[in-house]
Amino acid sequence: MENSDILEILNDWNFWKRELPTTFEREIYDEKIDSFMAYDEVIVIKGIRRSGKSTLMINQINKLLARGVDKKEILFVNLEDPRFINHLNIELLQKIKDIYLEYLDPSSKPYIFLDEIQNIDAWEKWVNKEYELKSSKIVLSGSNSSMLSSEIASSLGGRYLSVEVNPLSFKEFLFFKNINITSKLDMVDKKIVLNREFENYLRDGGFPKLVEYDKSDKKELLNSYKDSILLKDIVARYKLKDFNRLEEISAFLLSNSGIIQSTTKLKNSFHISFDMAKSYLEYLKNAYMIHEIKKFDYSLKKQNANEKKYYSIDLGLSNILRVPNLQTRGADLETVVFLELIRRGYKVYYYKTSNDLECDFLVEKENKIQILIQVCKTLKDDKTRKRELSSFSKTIDELKLKDVTTLVITQDNFKNEEFDSLKIRQINILEWLVI
Repeated sequence: MENSDILEILNDWNFWKRELPTTFEREIYDEKIDSFMAYDEVIVIKGIRRSGKSTLMINQINKLLARGVDKKEILFVNLEDPRFINHLNIELLQKIKDIYLEYLDPSSKPYIFLDEIQNIDAWEKWVNKEYELKSSKIVLSGSNSSMLSSEIASSLGGRYLSVEVNPLSFKEFLFFKNINITSKLDMVDKKIVLNREFENYLRDGGFPKLVEYDKSDKKELLNSYKDSILLKDIVARYKLKDFNRLEEISAFLLSNSGIIQSTTKLKNSFHISFDMAKSYLEYLKNAYMIHEIKKFDYSLKKQNANEKKYYSIDLGLSNILRVPNLQTRGADLETVVFLELIRRGYKVYYYKTSNDLECDFLVEKENKIQILIQVCKTLKDDKTRKRELSSFSKTIDELKLKDVTTLVITQDNFKNEEFDSLKIRQINILEWLVI
C-alpha cells in the first residue's frame, strides 16, 4: 500500500483532529482494562464479534486523554477496514507504525490499539517484538478464543493480561436504556418497566447495538451477526466447505441452550464423523457462540470424559433460530443465570446425581465448591418444588460437600425455607441480576 493510502485510513479512524464519539461506559470492563494499563504487559480484549470490544477501546482512549495524554500519542487501527483487505500481514503492522511515527511524531512511547488482530497472520511475532523493545503500549482485541488463548500463550508467554467481554448483562441493558435500579424500593416503583424490559432482554439478547434498533429491525441485525460470525470467524478461519452443516449444528446448539450433549450424540444426530462433530464444537466455542461447562467430578479425567453442557452466548441469537411456539422459559432463565455467573468471574459446573436429578450449577469460589444453584420459573407446583430441591441434598451427599450455600433463583416472590434439613435461600431473578 502507498503511504498516503495508509495515512488516509488512519486519519479516518483516529481522533487526532476530532472529538471522540459518545459511548456508554461498561464499568466492570472499563475499570479492569484501566487497571491493566498500569503494567507493561500486552492487554488482550477478547469476546464474540459485536459484543462491544471496540467501544471499550474508545472508552480507554477517553481515560488516557482525561489523564493528559496527547492525542498524537494514541494510535487506533481497525484491521477490518476493507481497504486493508489485500494487505493483511505483519509487514503492514510495521508500515502502519512507521507512517504514524513519521507523520504524527509523538513525543513519548505511543499507545497502539489494534482492533480485530486475528485478521493478521503471525501477528504475535510483531506484538512480541514491540513488547520486548518496550517501544509501544499494545492493546489488542479479537473475536476468536483459540487465537487469543493457546496461540497467544505460546507466543507471548506471561506477557499479556486478558479481559473477556460478553454481550450486555441485564443491568447493563437497563443502563443503556437509561433505567437505573439502585434498591429494592426502586424495583417496586419501576416494576412494570422492569418486567417489560426483562421480556425484551430474554427475546432480543444483549448485543449493545440492538438497544438502538426498533423491534421490527432487530431480527435482521441478529441474522447479520450470526452470518458474520459463522463466515468470518469459522468458515474463513478454518477454510470450511460445508457451511450448511455448520449452520445446522450452530442452530441446534444455540436454540437448545442449556442442553447436555456429547460429541457422539452430535455425530449421530447429524450423521457426520466423530472428528467433524468434535471440530465443529471447537469452532463454535472458539468463536464464542457457545459456552461449555463440565459435569463436576473430583477426577479431571472423568470431567473431560463426561457429557458437557452447552449454553448460547446470547438469547437473541438463540431466538432467531428457534421454531415458532417453542416453550423455552426455563432454559432461558437458566442461560441468563449462567452468563451472569461467568461475567462475575466464577467457574461453573453442572452435576447429575446417581438417581438422575440435575443440579444446574455448582459454583467454584477460591478453589472450592461453595454455592449450589437451581434455576426455574416457579416453585409453586409441588412436583416441581420437590424435584428441584431434592437435587441439593443428593448432590451434597454424593460429593461430600461441606459449608455450601443452596440457592434457588426463580421468577416467584417467596420466603426462604427448609427442605431435607437444608436452609435454602430463594431469590427473584430480577433482584439477583439488578441489586
